[in-house]
Amino acid sequence: MAKIGLSSPWVLFYREISAMFEKDNSIRVVFDEDTNDLKLYVEDADKVNALTELLPSEKTFGNVTVKIEVIPANCVRTVKVGQTQETAANLLRDALKGNLAVSFIKTVNLMYSNTLTYIVFENKVVQYFTDDLGDYYGLRSTLYENLARDVFGKKEGVFFCTDRGSDTDGFCNPVGEWP
Repeated sequence: MAKIGLSSPWVLFYREISAMFEKDNSIRVVFDEDTNDLKLYVEDADKVNALTELLPSEKTFGNVTVKIEVIPANCVRTVKVGQTQETAANLLRDALKGNLAVSFIKTVNLMYSNTLTYIVFENKVVQYFTDDLGDYYGLRSTLYENLARDVFGKKEGVFFCTDRGSDTDGFCNPVGEWP
């Protein structure tokens, strides 16, 4: 008889982060289930700074706390004294640069100095192993935009979208035309 084992929600969170950055050669994600430490080894200083700001240092799942650490692999984290807080859109732009899952990033200026930023991911279904109750067969299928929402959370003025080719009007772009 087959034995069914289920992963915990924090293991699913690790797999989401791992799938989010699978197409980024400068980021390696490692999870230690014994200590619940999630480490992102990053080779780009801008990405190190951005991910340190965007990701929480800890994430709690019931009575289990996962420690999240962004570690510079071949670079030094540079924090300038008196540096102003960057916007979430700029941090996400730095964190996702070079990630092949991103089709393009578009910032639209609106009236009264408001801006909206659209991070548009390639139109591809992402699948990764999971053995939670949501999928008995052990495979989760989702879009990169859903992973980004889970990993980064809601950010004011930032929208995660999926590229629909030439047919993007009205899908993720309430204002203007794509370039």
